[in-house]
Amino acid sequence: MSTAVKYKTEKIDGLDIFYREAGSPSNPTLLLLHGFPTSSHMFRNLIPKLAEQFHLVAPDYPGYGQSSMPLVDEFEYTFDKVSEIIDKLLQRLKIESFAMYVQDYGAPVGYRLAMKYPEQVTGLVVQNGNAFEEGLKDFWIPIRAYWKERTPEHTDALRGLLKLEATKWQYTEGARNVENISPDAYTLDQALLDRPGNNDIQLQMLYDYGSNPPRYPAWQEFFAKYQPPTLIVWGKNDQIFPADGAHPYTKILKDIEFNLLDTGHFALEEDVDFVAERIQKFLLPKLKPALQKVSG
Repeated sequence: MSTAVKYKTEKIDGLDIFYREAGSPSNPTLLLLHGFPTSSHMFRNLIPKLAEQFHLVAPDYPGYGQSSMPLVDEFEYTFDKVSEIIDKLLQRLKIESFAMYVQDYGAPVGYRLAMKYPEQVTGLVVQNGNAFEEGLKDFWIPIRAYWKERTPEHTDALRGLLKLEATKWQYTEGARNVENISPDAYTLDQALLDRPGNNDIQLQMLYDYGSNPPRYPAWQEFFAKYQPPTLIVWGKNDQIFPADGAHPYTKILKDIEFNLLDTGHFALEEDVDFVAERIQKFLLPKLKPALQKVSG
């Protein structure tokens, strides 16, 4: 079976939505949902390691990676709208059953899909993807102020998050060894952030992140009711989404494997081999019966 990664684009609502795809559609689908400020590029090393056992789909959201980047007055940059675009992509690809790998922004995108299709979500891999108030600590203080009052002062206080120093910091802060972190990753992310109009997109998405905490109770109810098998692979040194947000998953979910990794926000940069191995050994056996049930 070929495990080569394909680089594809679908036209969704007039936008070019780019995605990476690998593996046979006859295998369990794992939807890979990226965070900020990156794209499906964050999964570049993981996808080949899983392509023999999974059908992998890793989209870029509008305004990110290789997908279309309409300006803020041309597209509704909200988590609701981004989730809707990913939903339409799944429909276009005729994917009716899927596990999700969520990181950072990928959690609110993915959990919106889970609320819409709870019985179609076969499992979760959670890498620094928050669904609990406990996970929003000091890093979020100026962002919470921005949610409360979208003043020029509060807006300007966040512009530093869009500069190279901050992007590099997201990758290197908390890493076991900075020499493990490829500069290509944060250099690419920054080049895309620096496109004219993209800073406004990111500020809008940061503002709309405030729509997520009110939904946490509903997401937690989904976990409790549907009990998707869940693999936690959390960079414990992350200052954006610290491990405080990882532990509460264990209080709700019963079929869970919990791993705190000695790394930062982008755990795949240092621990891709471990994460791939745990997905294969913990999650894969649980997804095959689910796939057969849906197919049958």
